[in-house]
Amino acid sequence: MLRVEPFATPVGPAEVVHDVPDGSPVSLLVLGHGAGGTVDAPDLAAVTAAVVWAGVLVARVTQPYRVAGRRAPAPADRLDEAWSAVVAALRGRSGPPLPLVVGGRSSGARVACRTARSVGAAGVLALAFPAHPPGRPERSRDGELDTGLPTLVINGDRDAFGVPAAPPGVLVRIRPGERHDLRGDPAGTAELALGWLRERGWAR
Repeated sequence: MLRVEPFATPVGPAEVVHDVPDGSPVSLLVLGHGAGGTVDAPDLAAVTAAVVWAGVLVARVTQPYRVAGRRAPAPADRLDEAWSAVVAALRGRSGPPLPLVVGGRSSGARVACRTARSVGAAGVLALAFPAHPPGRPERSRDGELDTGLPTLVINGDRDAFGVPAAPPGVLVRIRPGERHDLRGDPAGTAELALGWLRERGWAR
């Protein structure tokens, strides 16, 4: 079952697409989009379809700047604030608490990493993590992955934003032939994500 819901945040209205599994969910996966993209990106859509079938409740979050029709992302602190407000609201709903996994693609993966501990996440799923700006490997963002939480990174070996190094606790899976959009084989990306969730007991 899929439904769309607006969410108020301190920096403007966000939007959440809920993908609900049959039966009782075993975990909650909250996913964010890339800087100029949407929650319907091929990798996000494929991961969602695969894990919902395996008992994962998925919430795909559209940031306020995208809801307002802008493509240029808001500053990092505003992205983090909006994201954290939505995740807190989702977790505060009635029902038994579920293990929380946060993630997303590209910019959304960075937001998830920066806020993972403060929102109480159990793990992080980072798709197409932008290790550095294109052509600027000296401006590494790998430190954002060092959350101390179990983390899966899935990147293409032809990603112009690079492939991050793996801090302790971070598993980096490299997709041959894939670029930053991970469009070549979304089903393969979803299979890796689902396998990792199952290993952790966060999917059936």
